[in-house]
Amino acid sequence: MKKFPLWVVGLAISASACAQNPTAIKYANLISAADAKKHLSILASDEFEGRETGKPGAEKAANYIAAEFKRLGLQAPVNGSYFLNVPLSETSVNINAFNINGQAFANWKDFVFQGSTPDKKITATDIVFVGFGTEEELAGTDLAGKIVVWINEDKPEAGKTANTGYRMNAARQALLKNIQAKNPAAVLAVNEGLSTILARFNGVNPSGGARIELKKPTANTENTTPPVFMTAGAVADAALKPSGKTFAQLKEAAKAGKQTQVIKGNVDIAISSESKDVKAVDVLGFMPGSDAKLKNEVLVFSAHYDHIGLNTRPGATDKVNNGADDDGSGTTGILEIARAFSQAKKDGKGPRRSILFLGNVGEEKGLLGSEYYTDHPVFPLANTIADLNIDMIGRVGEEYIGKPDSANYVYSIGSNMLSSDLHKIGEEANNTYTKMKLDYKYDDPNDPNRFYYRSDHYNFARFNVPIIFYFNGVHADYHQPGDEVSKINFPLLAKRAQLAFYTGWELANRDARPVVDKAEAPKGTR
Repeated sequence: MKKFPLWVVGLAISASACAQNPTAIKYANLISAADAKKHLSILASDEFEGRETGKPGAEKAANYIAAEFKRLGLQAPVNGSYFLNVPLSETSVNINAFNINGQAFANWKDFVFQGSTPDKKITATDIVFVGFGTEEELAGTDLAGKIVVWINEDKPEAGKTANTGYRMNAARQALLKNIQAKNPAAVLAVNEGLSTILARFNGVNPSGGARIELKKPTANTENTTPPVFMTAGAVADAALKPSGKTFAQLKEAAKAGKQTQVIKGNVDIAISSESKDVKAVDVLGFMPGSDAKLKNEVLVFSAHYDHIGLNTRPGATDKVNNGADDDGSGTTGILEIARAFSQAKKDGKGPRRSILFLGNVGEEKGLLGSEYYTDHPVFPLANTIADLNIDMIGRVGEEYIGKPDSANYVYSIGSNMLSSDLHKIGEEANNTYTKMKLDYKYDDPNDPNRFYYRSDHYNFARFNVPIIFYFNGVHADYHQPGDEVSKINFPLLAKRAQLAFYTGWELANRDARPVVDKAEAPKGTR
């Protein structure tokens, strides 16, 4: 390799760096820790009761966001309203009985059932252990009407790192679907990792025992899909006891070869349910672009404003899950970004493309608000150039506590999944202005946390809209009453919001939209 004088190298580096835009800096500086604290102290206050979808606290939050959008001069794009009605139904499911071989078990203490099913009584005398549920293990075995015990982990393979987390990846979802197609009475999906979650909730469903879903456009037909119960070892041991082996023993044997067997036993399960409509809205604020050729293209900033509501655990002294970080911080972030762009527009420096600020409801119930918006977009998804989604930017995640970068990092998730352009734009914005550590750890498709599939950006990505998901990682207060305003690092929140602003400024003003040039990411579930 030919050497160059050091001054030539320095000149080349200087020329290749993006020059700072004084106008962008001027408006980014309006995003402040002090202003963010004002918003979040309201949104995450006890008065808002944890902002649970369908509850008064979420309605208060939606009204607050809409009032801010109006104050900033954003347009109300839903037929003159800031609210997009999201039709939801709430189904309360009760597991009235769950008895296996004489032992009684309880929902959210020993297992988790989060599906939907009509009232049903299940009685079975055959229990089938199917190992990891591969084609080889299922071959020649009749599952109809039987209780299936399935290892909800990746089967170990030489040279591959097996995903042993309880969250199912695409491969395991396919295996489960294949099992269900054989019409068992029920499936016990067993993973010891669930024990930690069950111990945390100790019999109390954090959603209050009800499942909220998008209403079907036509009359519901009866769900005949066999129910799935997420369980840990105790339930599996009870089911397998007549075999003389524990779940751990059979699991270990299944790693080496087929262990499929039918076990005689007694299982009695009784399920009942009732449904009602739920009032919920996404909150939309719109800023039209200034360029006649580009204003039909739309950049989206999104964050979910809902959280998990009141703390109903027995003996709890803190009754509110305030959700300051999740996702009061992201909601605050888009309010601050909206303020910066609005001032720019008032000063005649508005974005060339249009911008939609989208506050989603129902994220904690399964990405429902963003799913409804992307299925019923107010602005065509074909014209939507990117979604910059902010979900938890106010804290230091557990992996960064005590590290040198703890106050100067953010997980940037998904930027390179669909568009190399978007990835470069995000990196250049950071290198030019905020200079944080961008951590791409969670872009790994084998990461067991599967964060790429777990926030509202994913509903845009499933339509091939490029996305970036800004995230600080989980911490001890994740989905706990301790997620309080007092624990928020507001300067860090503001800096992360500034990164999203700078990235959005470039996207909204550059000549070309980011090209979708990457293979579609694997599908998954939250």
